[in-house]
Amino acid sequence: MNMSVGRRAAGSHLNHTRASALALHMIARIALALCIFAPSICSAADPSLKIDSPLPYQIFQRQSRGQGVITIAGHVEGTSSAVLEFRFIENGAEGSAPGAWKSIPFAPNSHDFKTTATIPAGGWYTLDVRLREGDRTVTQASVDRFGVGEVFVIAGQSNSTNYGPEPQKVSSDHVASFDGRTWRIADDPQLGVQDRSRGGSFLPAFGDAMYAKYKVPIGVASAGAGSTSVRQWLPKGHKIDVHPTTNSYIKEIGPNQWESTGQLYDGLIHRIQALGPRGFRALLWHQGESDAGQARAGFGDRQISAEQYRKLMEELIADSRKDAGWDFPWFVAQATYHSADDPSDPEFRAAQKSLWDSGVALPGPDTDALVGDLRAGVHFNAKGLQAHGKLWAEKVQLELDAMLAREPAGRAAPQ
Repeated sequence: MNMSVGRRAAGSHLNHTRASALALHMIARIALALCIFAPSICSAADPSLKIDSPLPYQIFQRQSRGQGVITIAGHVEGTSSAVLEFRFIENGAEGSAPGAWKSIPFAPNSHDFKTTATIPAGGWYTLDVRLREGDRTVTQASVDRFGVGEVFVIAGQSNSTNYGPEPQKVSSDHVASFDGRTWRIADDPQLGVQDRSRGGSFLPAFGDAMYAKYKVPIGVASAGAGSTSVRQWLPKGHKIDVHPTTNSYIKEIGPNQWESTGQLYDGLIHRIQALGPRGFRALLWHQGESDAGQARAGFGDRQISAEQYRKLMEELIADSRKDAGWDFPWFVAQATYHSADDPSDPEFRAAQKSLWDSGVALPGPDTDALVGDLRAGVHFNAKGLQAHGKLWAEKVQLELDAMLAREPAGRAAPQ
């Protein structure tokens, strides 16, 4: 090859290499400048934001007629310098009304955030949370359809759970149920019951009647279990002298001596605790059929007296309040119906009423009065479930109206 041609080719290659090196150097300097003045661009991954509270369809118990406190909590990844902000949007019939953005205390090193905000009773609301760096929104997350209203825990035996032959649906989309982890519209079957029943309940009708009157979202948390005696609802280790009709939720500890396993009680307390401190208005108790009339049904050796029943109910109520950390109201129904031939038990009805008269519990409905074409055996048919729910609502409303009359009425702006 001609030597001059070879020298020209080598020089051209050297110039190209120098140009490439200069270009790479300039790119590196630009990247360094971006990392200094816009560090989010240089992060290993885009920042992420997750909201853990509130949840969709979650209902927070209002603390007065006009307002309640919402917990806002979540997790942030991928940033150490961003500002965290939130706002509420109230969604009403006339459209949406966004609130002002407010800051959330945020320690970037922990990656978690948690705060509370007071908002007016009502809903549904939307929560927006965003990460800001300077005047730029880095990422944003939202939760739709949560509110502030009235929340109730439900316990007892089968007529408190899903033993109706026809599952019911809510007519309002402002009634939601809580199973201990998630919230959803309160169509049957109610999740979270401790007996795995899958039929119908009184809760859709109850929730609809409550929403129709108070116009705030209604929450229900059902934790009942079918065919259970009050003896089976006692805390773990509580001694039982008379065996209940079924063998579940108890264990033998000696001759003619048993104790509660505490399974049902623990399930109830866990649901109460999952709602948070003072996170519900009251507990609705429908139970008694598996304690009353057992001798008439052929289980004489498993029959307790009405006085024993009243005493055990007092102990259960006291223990639950102690473990919850506050004296929440109990509503106790009159519930002793077995069949058209055995429609009520006067002694046990009197024991249930004595809980009202002594102030231990508030009056629940007289469900023994729901007979005839409202029944499907010991349970309620579809018509009966509707009547049962409305009867519960009537009793709760009488007491709730008095409670609300003692509470401040102001409807505060979100804070």
